[in-house]
Amino acid sequence: MGKIDVISGFLGAGKTTLIKKLLKDRNEKENVVIIENEFGDVGIDGTFLQEAGIEIREINSGCICCSLVGDFKEALHKVVDEYHPDRLVIEPSGVGKLSDVIGAITASEIDYELNILACVVDVNKAKMYNKNFKEFFQDQIEAARTVVLSRTQNASDEKIEEVVHMLKELNEDAVYVIAPWEEVTSAQLREVMEVQDHEEEHHHEHEGCCCGHDHEHEEGCCCGHDHEHEEGECCGHHHEHEEGCCCGHDHEHEEGECCGHHHHHGHHHADDMFVTVAFDTVHAYSKEELKEMLESLDENILRAKGMVKGKEGWLFFDYVPEEIDIREGSTQPVGKIVLIGTSIDEAQMKEVFKV
Repeated sequence: MGKIDVISGFLGAGKTTLIKKLLKDRNEKENVVIIENEFGDVGIDGTFLQEAGIEIREINSGCICCSLVGDFKEALHKVVDEYHPDRLVIEPSGVGKLSDVIGAITASEIDYELNILACVVDVNKAKMYNKNFKEFFQDQIEAARTVVLSRTQNASDEKIEEVVHMLKELNEDAVYVIAPWEEVTSAQLREVMEVQDHEEEHHHEHEGCCCGHDHEHEEGCCCGHDHEHEEGECCGHHHEHEEGCCCGHDHEHEEGECCGHHHHHGHHHADDMFVTVAFDTVHAYSKEELKEMLESLDENILRAKGMVKGKEGWLFFDYVPEEIDIREGSTQPVGKIVLIGTSIDEAQMKEVFKV
């Protein structure tokens, strides 16, 4: 039986980087396929991952959620039939719900085991995202077996402890990985994150485990869950589906307010709250010019990424508020820029990026 790994996480948390880390030093005989689900019309992360020699199939029409279960099921079956992967790695959109992804996988009825169910959380932005985008952020935490904190090398011990305490209020059963990624090996991460043989109960009593915990778990799998599920239960969470939408949610929402915007509380699609703008560019940017453009983005822009022609070679970039990463990349057919946020003026953005 093949395995399915789902690496979720809010916008810019570091999902793609973690996938690269997990697949480093992998068994070369293992056939791995990554399914990416970009929010919007243009895929960017697939280019970053293809450089690692992994087969990529992108779904660009929105987030994996109730409105797209049919498309996702079709994609899963096509990938399985065409590539016969030993391992399927699914990277949902940063604004997708992990519970919906799990539901869509289960509904597809392919003969694969749900293995890693992880959520990547930027320790420096967790409180802000939990406050402003609670429905999406909390769903990813609640449905995860493993929560992997990113950018802990830039945070104090007090900050990390505070965030872990907040997250454990949402999911106390998950295993929490707090060590900086560069300080642990791929094998250590996989050991912590993967579902072990359920017939053998694993009681970790390690000091200094890479997840930062003393593992004296109660009886159950080492992922922190008791895998004796009752009917209607999945990945350690009890789902009481109501008649209605194919994702099992009742879409009768009450009105509410979030992050200064008027929203409905309840179950939403990413399209209800987020917008994406994507465009091509032939402009050649210096690294300094690109950095200034990204620094000028307002608070409504939650994520920007792309690949553009530089003055000397090509530049790949990632942006989340207060963090910019610009690096050299391989030559591309055309420059592409993707912006995701709560409100975006496309004309203004094209002016900013000289498109």
